[in-house]
Amino acid sequence: MTIKIGIIGGTGVYDPNILEDIRDETVMTTWGKVKVKVGKYRGKSVAFMARHGEDHSVPPHLVNYRANIMALKDLGVKNIFATAAVGSFNKAMKPKDFVFVDQFLDFTKSRPQTFVEEGVIHLDMTDPYCPQLRSLLEQSAKKLGLSYHNQGTYVCTEGPRFETPAEVSMFSRLGGDLAGMTSVPEVVLAREAQMCYATIAMVTNFGAGISQDRLSHQEVLDVMDENANNLRKLVMGTISVLDERRSCICHEPAEDPSVTK
Repeated sequence: MTIKIGIIGGTGVYDPNILEDIRDETVMTTWGKVKVKVGKYRGKSVAFMARHGEDHSVPPHLVNYRANIMALKDLGVKNIFATAAVGSFNKAMKPKDFVFVDQFLDFTKSRPQTFVEEGVIHLDMTDPYCPQLRSLLEQSAKKLGLSYHNQGTYVCTEGPRFETPAEVSMFSRLGGDLAGMTSVPEVVLAREAQMCYATIAMVTNFGAGISQDRLSHQEVLDVMDENANNLRKLVMGTISVLDERRSCICHEPAEDPSVTK
């Protein structure tokens, strides 16, 4: 059976046992070897990938994003649900809230952001996060009675350090709502690969200068653990209603300016 759905598990999301009949797959790509677990949920084949490795050993700035996305594409995946632990600059977006982000601000510095190594390709990013997947996530969150926000701007920083209070203030003034370290270039590469991509951001803390406490990675893990069951129900509830045969603008190729119209 073709695998049309992929889950990229971020910090705190390492357990593929939400799936049945799990098997290990190793995918060789131009950019490296990737390990993926493949299973089924309600008759649908799903690929599960731990972004930071099963033992959370790969920091955000060293994740092999190109290999990960290409491995999912090679398996046939057309829809990616990516989870992310985020800090909030927006007091309306509180710890344990889910945010289905619709825009990003990129403050990464050293990551390859494209598969294109020859020629010129211009990629439209008007809607970087698939509107159709975001709509399905909203429907599932509403049905489950979860606290969620159907839009928000994700500020992607290089990491692995947290942001300073001055940076948090700047990001907020620029229109950012959340800080994370992984959405870019993941979302960009997924669009280049003609795949639908949605980030399920879960707020774990307020940013530096807003939070009353010093930030810690353990705080992030603790909140993710407390809300893990809601996250699983949200992801699997959305997968259960996803029409794998649907078409989407995300599946259209990027514009090649060398092609005469």
